[in-house]
Amino acid sequence: MIKIVWVVLLLFVINSFSQNKQILYNLTSVPQSLLTNPGSDFKYDWYIGVPLLSGISANVGSSGFSAYDLFSSNGVDFNLKLRNVVFSASANDKLAINEQVEFLNGGFRIAGEQNDTYVSFGVYQEFDALSYVPKDLAILALKGNYEYVGKVFNLGDLSAKAEMLSVFHLGFHKNINEKFILGLRGKIYSSIYNATSTNNSGYIYTISSNTGVYEQRIYSQLQINTSGIAKYDDKGYEVDVVKDITKRALLGGNLGLGFDAGFTYYPEKNVQLTASIIDVGFIRHTKEVESLSLRGVYEYKGVVPKFNSGESIENAYEELKGAIPAETFYSNYTTWRPAKFNTSIQFSFDEDRSEDCDCFNYTSEKIYKSAVGAQLFAMTTPRTPFIAFTTYYRRKIFNALQMKATYTLDSYSYKNIGLGLSSNLGPVNFYVLADNLLEYTDVTKANSLSFQFGFNVIFKNSK
Repeated sequence: MIKIVWVVLLLFVINSFSQNKQILYNLTSVPQSLLTNPGSDFKYDWYIGVPLLSGISANVGSSGFSAYDLFSSNGVDFNLKLRNVVFSASANDKLAINEQVEFLNGGFRIAGEQNDTYVSFGVYQEFDALSYVPKDLAILALKGNYEYVGKVFNLGDLSAKAEMLSVFHLGFHKNINEKFILGLRGKIYSSIYNATSTNNSGYIYTISSNTGVYEQRIYSQLQINTSGIAKYDDKGYEVDVVKDITKRALLGGNLGLGFDAGFTYYPEKNVQLTASIIDVGFIRHTKEVESLSLRGVYEYKGVVPKFNSGESIENAYEELKGAIPAETFYSNYTTWRPAKFNTSIQFSFDEDRSEDCDCFNYTSEKIYKSAVGAQLFAMTTPRTPFIAFTTYYRRKIFNALQMKATYTLDSYSYKNIGLGLSSNLGPVNFYVLADNLLEYTDVTKANSLSFQFGFNVIFKNSK
């Protein structure tokens, strides 16, 4: 199983996504907005999500190429397409998949004199991964080194991680005063499966002399850590994936802790500032851990060097393992969650309240029909942070329907237009959010796509 995971990583089919939920952020008519900022300006008495249907989201994407480049029916051989993609990509290009399903999500207001404290809770499952294109390794595997005598192949191009986990969370939200709202959330992570290969380094280079003798040097510091996977390589193990996932999802996996924090501030009635930091936490892997390392130095002089054929990814792996013997060990390790930062500024206008109302309320969503704003998102990665910038327009079309339109700039696309709709039919809230709408005419050419939808039951504050 470890070998299979290694080859899969080398093929860079393990993917990642920025996890930017720019449409959901600060869309406070949707309870799930509390997951992007526990200090959101949220005004409902209580809510409960429909189990397994309150929040379903999926994100796919890639920078540098699209699915069309690999799978289009244009008569070009797939192997040639793959080579074209590899040679046109850079080592900083990324691939993308992220998925999240809520099992339970709810919240309620704590009764009191000021009625300004709120508690939220829930459980969700997430697949979260990150991979950069290992360009030098892919070239070496696809073409060998015969045509690249003198080139230094960078083994540090390999940087990838993937994890399936469940998250149990409990949040606390309080109006400190009329202008300032603060929120905190604690999290318990239960890892189901993990594969991590980051902080790799090393190189391979080959030179030739006038006599036709090759000199090759390999310096390798490669390692992959896994948890929850090793036992599937045991031929005597009876695989029951559903049972394994259920057990580990219910706090039976490798555990970790984390927190979210955020605030909303109104310097003026129609001006709103927000910020949040999400998933500051770690997971300690101590159960079913197995690691494979290829560490060492290899020097060779001869007529036929390693990797000269370039026949397949697996052959290249076997040749590397033959030069640098693989070592398997079983040590505990720690992974850090990808921390995410959001901040926004919003200006509201088109006041919406009756002439006889003498109330003073800083909730822009209730007072104003329209708002424009800007949001900045950043996420930690093994290399440089992922950054996205969004501008948006919000509009309360009527009491039962709200809309948010976004335009986002990031490393995936410069033409990402998104739209979110949130409706309330009595106590039932339904929302649907999708971005990169211009690419829906041919999704195979899109560099990124995301959507989210869900159902909640909401009872609003009667005041």
